[in-house]
Amino acid sequence: MVHVLSSRTLLRPTDPERSRAFYGERLGLPVYREFGTGPERGTVYFLGGGFLEVSGRAERPPAPGLQLWLQVADAAAAHEELAARGVAIARPPVREPWGLIEMWIEDPDGVRIAVVEIPADHPLRYRP
Repeated sequence: MVHVLSSRTLLRPTDPERSRAFYGERLGLPVYREFGTGPERGTVYFLGGGFLEVSGRAERPPAPGLQLWLQVADAAAAHEELAARGVAIARPPVREPWGLIEMWIEDPDGVRIAVVEIPADHPLRYRP
């Protein structure tokens, strides 16, 4: 078994500056570290228990199968905050049949991002 000490999602955007503005300014993700210089420099953001690295440049957007899942304490409050920051909301918060409250947004390259609230009565919160 590989002993994983840390992990991160690597994202190669088509327009690095636009993506850094989205993740850093619009979503307000705090920066963990930055490296390199120039427009394709790397920026690593905190994502709760993980990290998102935006670095380099891609000729095409990521494959449509790539999606991010971000858990928040209050999806309605996140909706208000993100809309006020100019983030286009693909779908406002809805309580799904499986009990989670999910809102969907997209980054500048079309990467779908689920912003999820786990209600207090959901089994994911159950601690035996």
